[in-house]
Amino acid sequence: MVYLVEHFYSIQGEGRYIGKPSLFFRFGGCNMKCEGFGCKEKTPSGEYILGCDTVYAVNKEHFSSNWIPISKSSQLLNILDLYDLPENVDIVLTGGEPLIYANDLIFVEFLQGLLKKAHRITFETNGSIAVDFDKFPVYKQCIFALSVKLSNSHEALSKRVRGNVIYSIASNAKEAFFKFSIDADSINLGLEEEISRIIVHSPRTEVYCMPLGGNKAEIEANTEPLIEFCKDKGYNFSDRLHIRIWNQNKGV
Repeated sequence: MVYLVEHFYSIQGEGRYIGKPSLFFRFGGCNMKCEGFGCKEKTPSGEYILGCDTVYAVNKEHFSSNWIPISKSSQLLNILDLYDLPENVDIVLTGGEPLIYANDLIFVEFLQGLLKKAHRITFETNGSIAVDFDKFPVYKQCIFALSVKLSNSHEALSKRVRGNVIYSIASNAKEAFFKFSIDADSINLGLEEEISRIIVHSPRTEVYCMPLGGNKAEIEANTEPLIEFCKDKGYNFSDRLHIRIWNQNKGV
């Protein structure tokens, strides 16, 4: 079963296509928790859950009321008709982790339907789940933002960095780029070496570094140190416009 948590039309807030008008589909479920990011989300029952800045799309136990079951691809494709969209607008698939559905035929049919309509598709993924590009060639026509998690996520190295998966995605996808979420404290704790151990699996893939945070204050606190880090190492700095402008990461 595929679960959709929300959809919204906005601008891409981060990465290579920052500022592009995009229709977002946020899918429920993830193979990681990333509690090290320290973002809190209030549950419908009033308690707070710790995790990433989209914990409501990760934790089904506490946020199941927001998870919409999808039983056929037309349910997803029909969502495009709910908006007054420019022709061939960008489609961004995020989560949670959208690639947990990579082998689901409903999900694959959804991608095929989008490509028939000439939409550019970008996956926002943690880069740890393998994609079968031979069985499902539709993925070769997609873009992958590889948000590989760093140690500040508090996930185990063997779980968050899978070199063979990174290489496969970067080698087979239409486009791919790395996108790291970084806080100021991590910059002085061996960050350069940590990133190097990840990008060695696809050394020609561009690197974008984003300030970590679930609200505007946290983003701003991490921005200037990160800019200096990018200037020093030659990486691309990526803002997180959706959080800086709307002070949230949900449905904007």
